[in-house]
Amino acid sequence: MVTSRRSFIQKSIAAGLIVRIAPSELIKKQLEIKQLTKGPKQHWFGYYDKQQVDKTGRYVLGMEYDAALNFRSPRANDVLRIGMIDLKDNNRWTELGTSNAWSWQQGCLLQWIPGSPDEIIWNDRQDGQFVSHILNVETGKKRTLPRAIYALSPDGKFSITTDFARLQKMRPGYGYAGITSPFERVKAPRELGIWKIDLATGKDELIVNLEEMAAIPNNGEDLSNYWHWFNHFLVSPDGKRFNYLHRWRKEFSGEGASTGGFITRMYTANTNGSDRFCIDPSGDTSHFYWRDPSHILAWTKPIGKRWGFWLLEDKTGQHTLCGEESMTENGHNTYIPGKNNEWILNDTYPSAQDRKQTLYLYHEPSKKKIELGRFSEPVEFVGEWRCDLHPRCDLNGKLVTFDSTHTGEGRQMFMVEIDALV
Repeated sequence: MVTSRRSFIQKSIAAGLIVRIAPSELIKKQLEIKQLTKGPKQHWFGYYDKQQVDKTGRYVLGMEYDAALNFRSPRANDVLRIGMIDLKDNNRWTELGTSNAWSWQQGCLLQWIPGSPDEIIWNDRQDGQFVSHILNVETGKKRTLPRAIYALSPDGKFSITTDFARLQKMRPGYGYAGITSPFERVKAPRELGIWKIDLATGKDELIVNLEEMAAIPNNGEDLSNYWHWFNHFLVSPDGKRFNYLHRWRKEFSGEGASTGGFITRMYTANTNGSDRFCIDPSGDTSHFYWRDPSHILAWTKPIGKRWGFWLLEDKTGQHTLCGEESMTENGHNTYIPGKNNEWILNDTYPSAQDRKQTLYLYHEPSKKKIELGRFSEPVEFVGEWRCDLHPRCDLNGKLVTFDSTHTGEGRQMFMVEIDALV
C-alpha cells in the first residue's frame, strides 16, 4: 500500500498534478504534523544543517529551557538542558546534560556525530573557556574537548570552528555570552580565525586567520579599516574541502554594529586552510548547503544577477539559478538524503501579511514545489530571538523535524513524515 501511494504521488509530481499550494487529499492525509514536545517548558533544536536524528531514525535530539528566557539575549548563567526524544516510546524525553554556551539561532550546536550510532556532541562553557562535550548516550561516558565546535566532517573525525566570543560581539545571536576576548578591540587579529579540531585528541590548529583575510581586497576595495569575523561553515560531502563566510562591518560599538549592516563573501578551502577560492564575491551570500563535492547551493545575488538560490561551482565560480519560479525567498535549504540531490527541503521567513512561515519541498527535475505546511509565528518572536523553522531531514530521507511557535506554547519541536512524497 505504501509503495502504491508513493508511486501515485511521484507520477503526479512528474505530470504536474501536484502544485505549489493545494496538495491532494491523499497528501494531506499523509502529511500529519506531529508535535514532539509540549509546554510549559520550551524546546527546540536550532540550525538546519546539523544531524538531529540518529542513524536509526528513532532518537531526536533537542534542548529544553524555561519560558522566562524568551525575548532577551542569552546571559552567561542561562542554562539549557540537553535531551533526547524516543519516537518509539511516546516521545519520552531523556535528559543528557546541560550547556552554558548557546544562542537563539543555533543553540549549543548539539548534534549526532556523523557515522556514530551512539555519540553526540554539544558546546558548553567551562573554567573560563568555551568547550565541547562528546557523550555516548548508551554508556554515559563523556569526554571534553578544549574548544567549541561548529561544523563536523562527514566522517565525524574533525570539526571546523571559530571564536564564539568574537562572533557574539560581531553578530549577536550566533556567538555565546560569558567570555570577553582579549582581541575585542582589534579589527582583524591574526590570533583569531578558523580552527580545525581533531575530535579524537582535541588537538586544534589555526588554519585561516582574520588578519590575512582582511588583507585581501573585495572587488577592488581595501578592507583594512573594517571589523572582521567568520560565520557559518560546512565541510564538503567528501570531507576534502570546506566553505566559510568572511564578514565585515564598517563600525562597531562594542555590543554589536552601531550603524549599517555587514558585507559577506564566501570562500572554499582545503581542510588544512590551503587552496582558498572566493566562490561568491558578491557581498550577499546567505544560507547555503553543499550539493556534492564541487557545488554549493546558496541564497545570494551574484554580481549583475538577481536574488535567488544559485548553484555555485567550486574553483570556477560558475553559477546556475535553481528554482527560479518556486524558491523565490531566502530560506534554510538542504538536500533530502539518498534521493540523488533531486529534492530540496526549505522554508521561508514569516510573511509580512500574516507572519506565516512556509515549509516545503522542491523537486528540481520536475520543478514542482510541495508545501508541507504554513505556521504562524507570534509577533514577539523577532530579531535575535526569532524562531525560524530550520527544517532538518533524517539520514533515511523519511522524517522532517522543525522548530515552531505556532501552537502558542513558545518554542516546540514538530515532525512530518515525507517518505510517501519523495
